[in-house]
Amino acid sequence: MKQVLEVLGVVALVQGVLGLVQEFTGRLHGWGLVRRLGFLDGHELYASAALVVLALALFAAARGRAPG
Repeated sequence: MKQVLEVLGVVALVQGVLGLVQEFTGRLHGWGLVRRLGFLDGHELYASAALVVLALALFAAARGRAPG
């Protein structure tokens, strides 16, 4: 379970950082999940920041679990 939480944390972190880079620089069009979800139109910045926070929470949960 610990490894699953870590993998999900890495995926959330990468997607969140990609979304934030895309919002602030305008680069990396076509990358990331946040831009592809239509119901997040206009809220991409908040969704990307939430993914980064989610990733940190997943890492904390994985750290608190026993190995295996």
